[in-house]
Amino acid sequence: MFVLDGRGRIGSSPEPNVPSAPLFALIRGASSCAWAVRADVSETVADEVGRLAREERPTGDLHDPGDAPANADAYLALLGGQIVSGPAFTFPDRIAHSSDVALVDRLELLERNFRGWVADEIPWRAPIVAVMDGGYPVSVCFCATRASENTVEAGLETAAAFRGRGFAPRVTAAWAAAIRESGRIPLYSTSWTNDASRAVARKLGLKQYAIDFTIVEGPGK
Repeated sequence: MFVLDGRGRIGSSPEPNVPSAPLFALIRGASSCAWAVRADVSETVADEVGRLAREERPTGDLHDPGDAPANADAYLALLGGQIVSGPAFTFPDRIAHSSDVALVDRLELLERNFRGWVADEIPWRAPIVAVMDGGYPVSVCFCATRASENTVEAGLETAAAFRGRGFAPRVTAAWAAAIRESGRIPLYSTSWTNDASRAVARKLGLKQYAIDFTIVEGPGK
């Protein structure tokens, strides 16, 4: 999910149009935990956050939004910002997907129904899988950040006028199949409050493997 420096700290993404990395990320699975602190957090604060993170235990219930880390309040007091948390998923061994999708590699096609894309990001977002309407993408699934050699996180967006038609599961399944065919592992995560995104995970039969707890900078930072 992140690029780590030599100290095991989360580095800033060099890519355009990518949100700032979280101040702190803690991933709790059923049997283990992993965490990292952003590179620009002071050594004193990072050391204390690390000490607290080493006290964490695996989650007792992957499906419980209320199963917060034991030291959640302490992380927030040390780092400021705001908490974002939600389930993280892998895809089933067999991914049933429709061939009625297209690959998109041109900015002018995306600009018809989406905002915020820039030309430089298209190569590393690929494959960008889309449901088309009138020759333009209306629902897209893509690489959320630059892919590692082994894993890739999904990004998903459907134009407002085309939501509720089942397009999101279709493009997500096709994207995941393409990632797996490239020899990498597709991953999917969302927040507990994103009901639409969690519905996509249910429709695709995704397998939850962890709870993702992050602290991100607050508005205006």
